[in-house]
Amino acid sequence: MTINKVCGSGLKAVMLADQAIRCGDAEVVVAGGQESMSNAPYLLPKGRTGYRYGHGEVLDSMLLDGLTDAYDPQPMGVFADRCASSCGISRQQQDEYAIESYRRALRAQQEGLFADEIVPVTVRSGKSELTVTLDEEPQKVKFEKIPELKPVFTKEGTVTAANASSIDDGAAALVLASEQWASQHGRRPLARIVAQATYAHDPADFNTAPIYSIERLLAKAGMSVADVDLFEINEAFAVTALAAKQQLGIPHEKLNVHGGAVALGHPIGASGARILTTLLYALRRYGKRYGVAALCIGGGEATAVLVETVN
Repeated sequence: MTINKVCGSGLKAVMLADQAIRCGDAEVVVAGGQESMSNAPYLLPKGRTGYRYGHGEVLDSMLLDGLTDAYDPQPMGVFADRCASSCGISRQQQDEYAIESYRRALRAQQEGLFADEIVPVTVRSGKSELTVTLDEEPQKVKFEKIPELKPVFTKEGTVTAANASSIDDGAAALVLASEQWASQHGRRPLARIVAQATYAHDPADFNTAPIYSIERLLAKAGMSVADVDLFEINEAFAVTALAAKQQLGIPHEKLNVHGGAVALGHPIGASGARILTTLLYALRRYGKRYGVAALCIGGGEATAVLVETVN
């Protein structure tokens, strides 16, 4: 099936696969997501019926379908500015967080920490071929420019092009299986899914929804924030992760340890599967046990998954 749940699509696909296996409807499932934002088309709303005398209209499907609130038709960044204001998160805090996200991503790339979780992709450009093995966004950063950038969404706002996630293309997928299937086929799993949770509130407050999805998730598992070794909270905006860090009391050394979407990009349909994949490999690398992956979703929602590594 195809899941259309904006930023939560990739993780929701994993959650549905988990449920299908637990219900006995499947033994093994490939679940993930993809988004080619650079190929998002422009739309001609009257193209089928014909244009008459006067000006026509062209709509950006990426902005219309993915980056604009469906209920209060404003860009998502407007609500990120509101979140920063209501949570008391300053421009400086957001910029410092973004800089650290880039630094962590660059360090992880330089140390080859993404190698196990990235499949090289070869693309043809004219007569030549290019093999992509690294996310391209981290190399573009100019740290000295970050504090100088103007707000993007509101005149007096604090959200900029640098402390928000970048527009990207990407895909990610995971293979889920029952314990019995994995044993029969000699497969050694990275982790097991302990619990999953979804939360929704006022659409304008989507940036804080991960806080409550994580609280619900941990309550289901009988755990606390202190019990979790690593968190991957999607950086739709720096303020999204900062709000969760602030309200849940997540230590920065446990949060997005290899950088997040501010530095790595946010191809919206893929990000849920991507952050879970990154979490699994980080848990394995650092010998940790429990991890949480969570994303905010336009429309006021959030999804979250708790995993435990399997030895």
